[in-house]
Amino acid sequence: MARANRWYGSTASPRFELRLKLVATFMFVALAGIGARLYYLQIVSTKQLSELADRNRIRTLRVAAPRGLVFDRHHRVLVDTRPSFDAVMVPEDSTNLTATIKNLERYLGGDHFADKVAEAEDEGRPAFEPITVKERLDWGQIVALETHQLELPGVSLEVTPRRHYLYGSLAAHLLGYVGEVNRQDLAKLPDYHVGDEIGRFGLERGLENSLRGAAGGRQIEVDAVGRRLRVLGEVPEQPGRNVILTIDFDVQQAAEQALGSRTGAVVALDPNNGEIIAMASHPSFDPNSFSGGINLATWRSLSASPDHPLEDRAIQGVYPPGSTFKLVDSIAALQEKAITPTTVFNCPGGLWYGNREYRCWRKEGHGDVALHRAIVQSCDVYFYEVGLRLGVDRLAYWADQLGLGRHSGVPLGEEKVGLIPSSAWKRKRFGERWYPAETLSVAIGQGYVGVTPLQMAQLAAEIANGGIRYQPHFVRQIIGADGRVLENVKPVVEARLKVDPNVLAMIRDAMADVVNGAGGTAHRAQLEHITVCGKTGTAQVVKEAQGDRVKEENLPERYRDHGWFVAFAPKEQPQIAVACVIEHGGHGGSSAAPVVHDVMAKFFELYPPKVTPAAAKLQEALDSDRDDNQRSD
Repeated sequence: MARANRWYGSTASPRFELRLKLVATFMFVALAGIGARLYYLQIVSTKQLSELADRNRIRTLRVAAPRGLVFDRHHRVLVDTRPSFDAVMVPEDSTNLTATIKNLERYLGGDHFADKVAEAEDEGRPAFEPITVKERLDWGQIVALETHQLELPGVSLEVTPRRHYLYGSLAAHLLGYVGEVNRQDLAKLPDYHVGDEIGRFGLERGLENSLRGAAGGRQIEVDAVGRRLRVLGEVPEQPGRNVILTIDFDVQQAAEQALGSRTGAVVALDPNNGEIIAMASHPSFDPNSFSGGINLATWRSLSASPDHPLEDRAIQGVYPPGSTFKLVDSIAALQEKAITPTTVFNCPGGLWYGNREYRCWRKEGHGDVALHRAIVQSCDVYFYEVGLRLGVDRLAYWADQLGLGRHSGVPLGEEKVGLIPSSAWKRKRFGERWYPAETLSVAIGQGYVGVTPLQMAQLAAEIANGGIRYQPHFVRQIIGADGRVLENVKPVVEARLKVDPNVLAMIRDAMADVVNGAGGTAHRAQLEHITVCGKTGTAQVVKEAQGDRVKEENLPERYRDHGWFVAFAPKEQPQIAVACVIEHGGHGGSSAAPVVHDVMAKFFELYPPKVTPAAAKLQEALDSDRDDNQRSD
């Protein structure tokens, strides 16, 4: 037995020792691996892994700042920012994203959630950054989201500021609208973030840097499904600056009501400083449709509409000025001494030039007529003669001096300049010389001539104030969120017209009789006890053929003339200058003059004219003459 044990020990021990060594080696390697892994996790990667853990538990949310408020000149709010309850999703918090999206569709309605998530991922969204999947939830949707939170892991409710235009389409083209930043914006503007709003049009675009605030941040703790548990830290957002406009809400409303359903524009200026009191364009749109993102159907209806509601006709509508251009003719001719106030031309109803008759609007003619009556009764033949004496280049020079065919300086980037033709322009544009017969059309505001309503309001203001062209502006003050005045906007003089004051005085006298005198073409613009000075215009849309005249009512509406009226008041101490165009409205005296009447009536109801004794005496005489004229009419 002893021998057997010795034999067993001598043969079994090496095997056991080998096994023991293998197990020990394995355990050593395993422990070494675990140790190395622990060292890597605890020492080498501790910072990175801590950050990942915190990101899974602690989120940093960017808090958008509300845009500044917009007020009218009397500090009445026109645009503010209101809370919007939005559904946001963090896809990383959902263990089954497909099921979460289906639940969203069931509880919130719609079927575009997957597209929004995919779009955000395509734009390179950082991990754990929320995606806005539905905006402006109603009360029922809010309740559904909160009630079924466990079925919607990663989905939460977020309150974000959204732009709100209190009066819908009122002054929409001036105020503009905002939209969500896109890829192009983000590439150019590093301070902006996905979901931010940016000014797209009008004032919102022009004053983006003032209206936009500075975003804040909030650090929150969340649970396993992304629900917020508590706020750990917060950096408050800074609201944008507030803007006080020169616009008067009541006058703006009166202008839009006077336009009614007709297509056209109205601009009212203070001739003493260039402040825009009202600026209306119709048809219009509701800028609230754009806040938070416009839906495709609404965008198509606006962008594809034949009425072009997104066009700001006050600064983008370019129209032939018709007989309102005769004010330019008169100033140019008197200043260039091409005529005197007593120069007489005979109007038999038309002027033959070459082999064609250029007609006067009055078929039977005006007979012998001097400048004053030519303006009052808008005699075309008289101004054909004036145009021939001046030539197109001198007409173009004075039109340019008066601000036509150039940017007005209004801080709206979409403004069009129109066109004042000259011989040099035609050579450059068409490679042809200018023919004198073409000057006849220019002299009555037809042919190539194109102006905007804002330019014509400036023209009226320059005649009213003695020849000063102010830069039109619509902002009075920029106010900080704390109420401090940060900027007072001062009037800017663009140019001073080098013209004899007596020339402008003669033009003002004639314009007063256009509205108040016998034979004037704008009696419908008269105001009681206030002398309105104005000039009507009727701009042809299509050229008439030789032969019998076609009555306006027999033409399709799209071929009817545009109606113009430019005016200022009171005559002696002007406080307001207005231009109005009505597309296809026919004669300016019957279509545009009543609109200007309503605007001025509201203005003087709010701002009664400042009357000096001399002005009162003159007004009394004018009122007496007006009564005599009305009885004779």
